Amino acid sequence: MSVQNTVESTGIQHAAKRQAFRKQVVYPATMHILMFIGVFIVLFPLLYAIVVSTQTMGENYQKGSILPGTGTIENYELAWERGNLGRLMINTLIVALSVSIGKIILSITAAFALIYFRLRGGAIILGIIMLTHFLPLPVRIVPTYDLLADLNWINTFQGLSVPFFASATGVLLFQQFYRTVPTDMADAARVDGAGPIRFLFHILIPVSLTNIGALFLIEFIYMWNQYLWPLIVGNVPETRQVQIGIKQLIDTTTVVEWNVAMAGSIVVIIPPLIVLLVLQRSLMTGLTGSEEFR
Repeated sequence: MSVQNTVESTGIQHAAKRQAFRKQVVYPATMHILMFIGVFIVLFPLLYAIVVSTQTMGENYQKGSILPGTGTIENYELAWERGNLGRLMINTLIVALSVSIGKIILSITAAFALIYFRLRGGAIILGIIMLTHFLPLPVRIVPTYDLLADLNWINTFQGLSVPFFASATGVLLFQQFYRTVPTDMADAARVDGAGPIRFLFHILIPVSLTNIGALFLIEFIYMWNQYLWPLIVGNVPETRQVQIGIKQLIDTTTVVEWNVAMAGSIVVIIPPLIVLLVLQRSLMTGLTGSEEFR
């Protein structure tokens, strides 16, 4: 019996060790390998674009060439000059900032009114606002274009930006956050003589900075990458957007210089990348609601 018990005890110990090894070594190693593969798949197009942007035309058209080349400075200079990227990036920055700030202002004020003024039919109003989320830009192009034409806003910055000011996503984001703010704070502010505007600016907005950063990041990148609407409404040199400029580097009657086009693309992603690095924490905490008001 003692020998049998010893064998069983040894088997149990070996099984426990194997289980601990799988839990502490095999599973983490497998997850890290899968994560590395996923990150590589996601980053490969960007890495390849960076490599192509350093190659000369001869190096680029060599079959299977994935090594950095010797034409880096020349490619970036050509992309900057041919695409007029400096001017186009300023135009796009104006539109992206205008839309981001405009959406934040409208979203905050709309959510504030729906939560704190107890409007009759507030749920219906919110439902109508959310319905606009199901109407993508291509569906609204023709009526919106007609309206802008009547206002003489074609080929203007306001025509490029104002139609994007309203945001169902922004209203919902701030409304859900304001629901977490204790109602006692509004009552206390009212007792202290603070009106609605003062309560909004001195209490709600300061505690909403994370959500503001998240919405700003989303809308800035969204507008920076817009192509269809700027192509229709603002395709003149004075208001042309940067994505149109990148397309013009490819639209050519001769052989496409992909090295120059990739160099332009790398330059164009720098501003939104900087915004992402600065506001990435706001994006994660703002959208997940991990920083609810306490």
